[in-house]
Amino acid sequence: MKQYTVSQMAQLSGVSVRALHHYDEIGLLKPAHLGANGYRYYGREELLRLQQILFHRELGLGLEQIRALLDDATFDRLAALKAHRGKLESESARFGHLIRTIDRTIAELNGEQQMSDKDLYQGFSPQKQAQWEREIVEKFGDSGREKIEESKRNFSKMSKEDMAAGKAEMEAINLAFAAAMAAGEAPGCERVQALTARHYAWVCRAWKPNKQAYIGMGQMYVSHADFRATYDAVRPGLAEYLAAAMKVYAESSLGD
Repeated sequence: MKQYTVSQMAQLSGVSVRALHHYDEIGLLKPAHLGANGYRYYGREELLRLQQILFHRELGLGLEQIRALLDDATFDRLAALKAHRGKLESESARFGHLIRTIDRTIAELNGEQQMSDKDLYQGFSPQKQAQWEREIVEKFGDSGREKIEESKRNFSKMSKEDMAAGKAEMEAINLAFAAAMAAGEAPGCERVQALTARHYAWVCRAWKPNKQAYIGMGQMYVSHADFRATYDAVRPGLAEYLAAAMKVYAESSLGD
């Protein structure tokens, strides 16, 4: 049976060597054995376990939750795969609705057709929004709840044109961060910090975070599977890069 070193496993799966070392340290993914040369070696069973780890990460579970789940004597890999497939099918249908909403909104902004106000929001998940709000309240308490309400009030005042402009600005900012990252510019350099100021101004359309809240937002971009996937889809590693830039900006420019 074929076996892989940690570097080969990283190349095969897209999971970094550092992450694989961390998974070993916390007991989430142990190698099949250690060679006489001290190298970690992974076999088919470890490949399948890593696949489960990645599926559960996509669904937003933390590493400790995943470890407990996979180590449970009642865990059924086949049943888990079927459950993953069901969730992905559901999400695929929702993404199809979102794509159609995007296309229809583009057509309206180009003067090709009109949409009802209700149609602007087809495909968005109330459950996902509620989940994000719960997580914010759990993390920040009453302050988080107040910011959610502030954000909702501000968004309710925006026109369709305001919303479209905000979306376009967000996409432009993300692409600019990705270009800076590709150019090897440090998160704390002057140009990236000017870009971060632009990002902060974009956030302030909805609510105005203080230093700790803005740092916390950056940390959420990294730790939350949905947010991380959004930014890393623009460029792999962008979530961590943006979080680092936000931390520098908050510590140098924002008050408590």
